[in-house]
Amino acid sequence: MKLRRKPDLTAGGISDAERELYGGRLRWDRSFVHHEGALIRMGFGQMAAALPRMAGTVLRTGWSVDRRALAGVVAAQVGQGVTAAWGLVAVNGILTQLFAEGPTADKLRDALPALVALAVVSVGAALLAAWSTAMSGRLEPQVERAVSARYYEAVTRVEVEATERPEVQRTLEAGKFGTDSARNMLRLSVGVSNVLIGMVAAAVVLASLHWALLPMLLAIALPRGWGAVRSARREYVSRLHWVDHRRAIASLLAYLTRPHAAGEIRAHGAGVKLLGGYEEMSRQMEAEQRRLARAQAHTDLVAGAGSGLASLGCYGVLWWLLTSGGLPLAVGGTAVVAIRNSTARLTSLIQQVNRLYEEMLFLTDTKNATELAAQHAIPHTGASLPSPVRTVRVENVSYTYPGANSPSLKEVSLSVRRGQVTALVGANGSGKTTLTKILAGLLLPTSGKVWWEGEPSERVEVRAADRAEVFASVGLLAQDFPHWEMTAATNVAIGAGDHPRDMTRVRQAAQAADVRALIEGLPHGWDSICFKGYERGVQLSGGQWQKLGNARSRYRNAPFFLVDEPTSALDPRAEIEAFEGLWSLADSGHAVVLVTHRLAATAKADHIYVLDQGRIVEEGTHEQLMSRGDGLYREMFQAQAAQYGLAPPSADRLPAQRASDARRHRQAP
Repeated sequence: MKLRRKPDLTAGGISDAERELYGGRLRWDRSFVHHEGALIRMGFGQMAAALPRMAGTVLRTGWSVDRRALAGVVAAQVGQGVTAAWGLVAVNGILTQLFAEGPTADKLRDALPALVALAVVSVGAALLAAWSTAMSGRLEPQVERAVSARYYEAVTRVEVEATERPEVQRTLEAGKFGTDSARNMLRLSVGVSNVLIGMVAAAVVLASLHWALLPMLLAIALPRGWGAVRSARREYVSRLHWVDHRRAIASLLAYLTRPHAAGEIRAHGAGVKLLGGYEEMSRQMEAEQRRLARAQAHTDLVAGAGSGLASLGCYGVLWWLLTSGGLPLAVGGTAVVAIRNSTARLTSLIQQVNRLYEEMLFLTDTKNATELAAQHAIPHTGASLPSPVRTVRVENVSYTYPGANSPSLKEVSLSVRRGQVTALVGANGSGKTTLTKILAGLLLPTSGKVWWEGEPSERVEVRAADRAEVFASVGLLAQDFPHWEMTAATNVAIGAGDHPRDMTRVRQAAQAADVRALIEGLPHGWDSICFKGYERGVQLSGGQWQKLGNARSRYRNAPFFLVDEPTSALDPRAEIEAFEGLWSLADSGHAVVLVTHRLAATAKADHIYVLDQGRIVEEGTHEQLMSRGDGLYREMFQAQAAQYGLAPPSADRLPAQRASDARRHRQAP
């Protein structure tokens, strides 16, 4: 199949490939999409007016992290401006002596002090530039770290409920794009200040030499400035218009190297389709680059011609002043040097101010996200939990997610006791996962109460509790738990990430989860990285990851374990062993809350709660629930049993039931 063909453009410049693969433009819902038109909406004068605010933001951040380095950067920039001015004065002194009457040897001897002064100024400028570079290099990473640390520390303490609100989540997500903008703003601010100080120094020197030289400087520089602004805006508008196209190309090519797509790329011919789309879309970008190059050449021609005409007029005035005796020849030579240097600096100034304004937008996003996160932060203080906690009791709890039309939980009441396995069963969307988040303290009830109870007279309601103690009391194994692209040891030890790693306990947890032999059999053992794309990387199957997640929760060794579908990726033998491990946790005094669709496993649970549309509709032991002729639990259990052609269980207890009976007998008063 031929991949090269002339691209067909649909309305709005969207290629057929984009429309077929993405249904139109591939627009991302991110903050940078909304900031992309900012420079078009704001004139250069407005951006220049915003410079003090930009500089103030950077200076405050730099002052807070390293005052000494910031002072060094400021001093170096001011010093470079002073040396630039003295350099022009020295050039003027040299030219004055060289153009004076008298023998050449005498003129050279008289110009020697000015030459020495120019050399000293040049060395001083080099030293100041090196000092500025050193201080900026010291300050920039500190500024970035300070801004990033404030942002990420704030967002990790946000209430989970707040992250369910689209407007909050969007603001928090937008903030991460500005974490490196503080560093960029500092670097750009140094560059802008360097150019501005140099231009101001040149203007002051020229004005002091003759009043007519300053208008001449502006007349020559303005056409170049116009050309720089126009070129920057044209490139920016093009980038804005084609940014989605570029994103589509990048997204398309990413699939070609992803392992999970390898089969369809090769066997289904998806690679042919993707490469064809890439070639078509790339040809459009090539055409856009040619258009930009032609437009840039035209702008450069016009700006160069305008600057040339202005130069011709200015140099004509300069010639007239020199011939009429109104201006010394040495001053004219100094003016030429200053004008040429300032014109070159102006283009750099415009480009850097454009970038500086863009970075300020993203840094503002980070600042707003950090402030919003603080408003929705989990409290740092609260009442201490009873020691030890024996039961978590839920009383008439309802919960409605932000923006939802109906509650996910409706007047739910239950108890979770240590030493028992409590099962939550029900159809998808019945509220099981929401209930586990309530039990873990991740979500606070919309109404009702959650009590953490110790002795009969000791209990604390979750809203008043120290949430750090609540979190320390629970171990989570969610169905979609994170697969950290780190070492196998880290993937286990991160279960107690706020404590130093204990490799003895890591191995014990892995042994209990039946994954130790697998990890230690890898070429790099516990230092193997659980992602194939790295050196020492390994590819783990879904079942192996589930065992690793199980080890992670065991390593945490919290009194309350909340596990959601812990065996969905395991083979039958491994599934049986995993459930037996959960029962052993209960036998050792832990509370286990089990969310599962494997109803055969719930036969061993000490208590079962059946949820339907956010309500608890049934509760009891397996035998009690199966004795109900028209119960929901019985219906679900029999439906699963029927898949294997099994008859409904008899009234005789299952062998596994004896374990839960024994636990209940031990807990009886």
